[in-house]
Amino acid sequence: MSNASISSLIQSGTKLFLDSIDPELVKQNLAWGAVGATSNPIIVSGLIESGRFDQQLDQLLEAGQDDSQIAWALTDQLVRQAQEAFHPVWKQTGGNAGWVSFELDPLIEDTEANLPHAERVERYIELGRRWSAGHDNRMIKVPATAAGLDALQTLCADGVTLNVTLVFSMSQYVQARDKVWAGAQQRTSLAGFKSVYSIFVSRVDQYTAKHVPELSKQAQGQVGIVNAKRIWQANQQFWEAHQTPLQQEIIFASTGTKDPADPPTKYVAALAGSDIQTNPPATNEAVAESGMQFTRQLDQMPDKSVLADIDQRVDMQHLEKTLMEEGVAKFSEPQKKLLQTIARKRAAKK
Repeated sequence: MSNASISSLIQSGTKLFLDSIDPELVKQNLAWGAVGATSNPIIVSGLIESGRFDQQLDQLLEAGQDDSQIAWALTDQLVRQAQEAFHPVWKQTGGNAGWVSFELDPLIEDTEANLPHAERVERYIELGRRWSAGHDNRMIKVPATAAGLDALQTLCADGVTLNVTLVFSMSQYVQARDKVWAGAQQRTSLAGFKSVYSIFVSRVDQYTAKHVPELSKQAQGQVGIVNAKRIWQANQQFWEAHQTPLQQEIIFASTGTKDPADPPTKYVAALAGSDIQTNPPATNEAVAESGMQFTRQLDQMPDKSVLADIDQRVDMQHLEKTLMEEGVAKFSEPQKKLLQTIARKRAAKK
């Protein structure tokens, strides 16, 4: 069943994605008009912890698979289910929507493992090829770490559809885009070339609240939005100059608000109008219940004095370094937790 507020967001030009692959939530959000979904270790870990997928887990345990094999088999199953749900959208749009993202192993970046850079790059390439093979509406999520960035050109040249994630800065975006484009030009055809760049929004405002308290009241809480809009503008300009059959888009991610004083629709409203929003389930529910009519705001910037304050006081290099360290930890820890959950369930069956 459609929803008036979500419909207005979609009509403004936004493609709505769900930041979950929970089958029940996928069904609900499809009915609202969502055209894609994404997965990560936090999401998968939460689903397995819920106990709703114990039957599938038991089958894999009985088949004699180890904990890591089971974790990835369950992830693959859940992503496949979401892909099936969104596949009609993929066909209808010719590949411009209907995608489901599959996150590669976050333990590649685990500081405890401390893999050499070259080995990390090779692991991303190996796993990207493996998990993309045979799927027409699966995107492979690769983080904008040093190793992830160095894997992009080869993966794109191989025909892998990429979602470059954990992007916090213009510098990361430009590096990722240029490497993806270099890989795309090695293909025999650009007909199926599609790429997206996941810009994390609310985490930037968490950073400035903690590290840049001297920002003006007008600027504090706006840096994530301004940063995302600037990267979106750069992406628009680049692809206007480098035309491709499919759209190469920005994903506005981390759109759930972290400050209790903010309305839950803050980032959704500010970034309405183009490209993709991948929203947490609670954010999409808040939008649906808001009664708001969303209009295009993506082109609107704050007053010049606010922009000047942000540019003067926010050290983007420090922001990127800090948020990348936190982001990698937030991805690797849930994967470890997932493996621990499987180990516990294995022990309980003995």
